[in-house]
Amino acid sequence: MSAHPATAKGRETRERIIHAAAQLVSERGVAGTSLDDVRARARASKSQLYHYFTSRDDLMRAVARAASNSVVGGQAELFAQLDTIDGLRAWTDALVTLQQTRHARGGCPIGSLAGQLAERDEAARAELADGLDRWEAAIRDGLERMANRGELRHGADPAALAQRTLAAVQGGLLLTQIRRDPGQLRTALDGALDAICAARNAP
Repeated sequence: MSAHPATAKGRETRERIIHAAAQLVSERGVAGTSLDDVRARARASKSQLYHYFTSRDDLMRAVARAASNSVVGGQAELFAQLDTIDGLRAWTDALVTLQQTRHARGGCPIGSLAGQLAERDEAARAELADGLDRWEAAIRDGLERMANRGELRHGADPAALAQRTLAAVQGGLLLTQIRRDPGQLRTALDGALDAICAARNAP
């Protein structure tokens, strides 16, 4: 289990190691990232690395946790607006714009790590699942607020709509990365928005 630093300097060192590992994983993949590589990139000693992380797997779990926190936390301001159609559209537009600025490279950090870690490390899989759970919960919370205001028709299921929307995000990001085409994400998200609009009460 990772050690939790008691000092600001310790926290900075630990975060620097995690950041270096995340960079290397993004560049080379999990299999191509060694602890020696991480030490060199983070400018950390072996004793520092092993003080904060008991093993390479422990470090990769921290990378998975950091990726989940970054993806979900980076959308916090937009999540607050997911209780209106305009807010949902602004959120989907922001996701597509991000892929455009990245030239459709990188995909979803959570999804990319899932393909490398989920089948070999249960703890890492759980960290990534937690990130997706929080992402889905943010979407669901917005739709539940719409339902509570009577804006969704009777029988509409905010949880199912949120799950469908997150699935559209993940599938769209994968297709965007493989095809180098942000339009893939746009199409997937438009389909999710259509499903939400179909669940609304008529104005």
